[in-house]
Amino acid sequence: MEKPNLTYIESMSGGDKAFEEKLINIIKTEFPQEKEAYYNNLAEKKFKETAENVHKLKHKISILGLEKSYEVAVAFENNLLQGNIDLSEEFESILTNITNYLDQ
Repeated sequence: MEKPNLTYIESMSGGDKAFEEKLINIIKTEFPQEKEAYYNNLAEKKFKETAENVHKLKHKISILGLEKSYEVAVAFENNLLQGNIDLSEEFESILTNITNYLDQ
């Protein structure tokens, strides 16, 4: 599985460490809340809302340099809009991967 990294954040910052730190802190604050909302909506079978949660999360996936995981998120978001949860396990392993990275 791909490993989250700061390459994209560093390329956006132009070397501005304060900007990098601020963006990382935003991700660390928002990610757990968005992940919790995802799990709650999925458990309640609110697939449209779950797709919206995936949409928000996929931006963080992209920012953390997870290109293949981003593709999974796009496919899963589209599946959810059709009431299909086939990629949920793969998506949730991505969430776990990011959680472990942010907890370091």
